[in-house]
Amino acid sequence: MTPNDRGRGLGRAVRNEDRKAEIIQAALEVIAERGYRGASLAAVAERVGLTQQGLLHYFPTKEALLIAVLEVRDRWDMASAALHGTAWPMEMVANLVEYNATRPGVVQVFTVLAGDSVTEDHPAREYFKDRYTRVRRWAADSLRSEYGETLPGGLTPEQAAPLLVAVMDGLQLQWLHDPESVDMPAVFRHFVTLLTPKA
Repeated sequence: MTPNDRGRGLGRAVRNEDRKAEIIQAALEVIAERGYRGASLAAVAERVGLTQQGLLHYFPTKEALLIAVLEVRDRWDMASAALHGTAWPMEMVANLVEYNATRPGVVQVFTVLAGDSVTEDHPAREYFKDRYTRVRRWAADSLRSEYGETLPGGLTPEQAAPLLVAVMDGLQLQWLHDPESVDMPAVFRHFVTLLTPKA
């Protein structure tokens, strides 16, 4: 293989990755608008100026595209670092909620897919089941790091972890419905004050 051949091959690979990124972005938009079941490959293909057959060259199935969307969303999400790393102080968790408030489209896709995935035949069901297991573990570690083995109200970190996750996800849903009335970062900080011991 000559240097020119290698250069052409590298150029094709870069163009291929750019096109995939464009398709994933379009899929995010279509899923946010229509939900997973209503998001057809044809609609995604049309948005990026491809035929459905052309799109299948990059993602052979709708499920493959969905998994790519979820993986990219997790890479964008600051919380993905927490899923594989150490506990966060509550201030950092509050900063994550504030960061998510700047990305309504991404939050909307996550919320739509998380809701859709509760059905038994949904291709992302296992993904979300596994993700919530890891998020609850991370939440328990974060709460333990902040408050020790017993929270001010008497719960253990493991007992409180699903409540922390429920508040974060429930706030996202309310905020998506009515962002003018629900100040997601402020409300989350109010929640954290409920966990803080009184002086």
